[in-house]
Amino acid sequence: MGEAKLISFSSDDQLAAAVASEWLSAIKAAQHAGRKHLVALSGGRITRKLFAAVVARSKPESQAFAGVEFFWADERCVPPGDVESNFRLADENLFRLAGINSSAVHRIRGELPPAEAAAQATAELERAAGGASGTMPVLDLVLLGMGEDGHVASLFPGDVGTAQNREAVFLAVANSPKPPPHRVSLGHGAIAAAREVWVLASGRGKESALRESLSPAGRTPLAPVIKNRPATKIFTDIPGPWTEAI
Repeated sequence: MGEAKLISFSSDDQLAAAVASEWLSAIKAAQHAGRKHLVALSGGRITRKLFAAVVARSKPESQAFAGVEFFWADERCVPPGDVESNFRLADENLFRLAGINSSAVHRIRGELPPAEAAAQATAELERAAGGASGTMPVLDLVLLGMGEDGHVASLFPGDVGTAQNREAVFLAVANSPKPPPHRVSLGHGAIAAAREVWVLASGRGKESALRESLSPAGRTPLAPVIKNRPATKIFTDIPGPWTEAI
């Protein structure tokens, strides 16, 4: 089983501030090394707070996001201007405010049929990552939230197709238990291949899901993310006996 490193905070504001600072440091390290930084974003309440913290901390530096290319851990199958769109969340709360060039943004085209959108997202990530043909493209960082059922990206409990698929980079998700029903999600194989995965587990009502995810016998979608990687960072404001759980 992989290692889960839990970092606890007393509030979601503290969590967002810490992740923002660590992410900006990772970007700066990539810049100093002359490397690109490929990141996959998620949606959700805590992500909105993260974007605000990132914008506040990056404003003094005009080149704070030089070399960063933005992808998504998942997207709802809606147009980019829809209130449900994860792209819209990032566009309004990060890209426009931080002056990020649209050429660095590789949105999942939620207005297309899910399978077509997944295929296009896969091709874009493969081109950006520059790996050998037939190999899993490697993201530098995947930012994930966690739902009350332990879902991450759009990988939901009970979806055997997504749980068993380790080959797809992005895959189409049908009949999501949370609306809208059709989505596109980064697959377990691509998440496992990423250099870093940070889970922002925030909010009341999620203690049992986090506890199960940390268990060797855990059956939540987050559980295999942890098991299939050498290490996963979990930033959380959820109170619980996590030292015992690990």
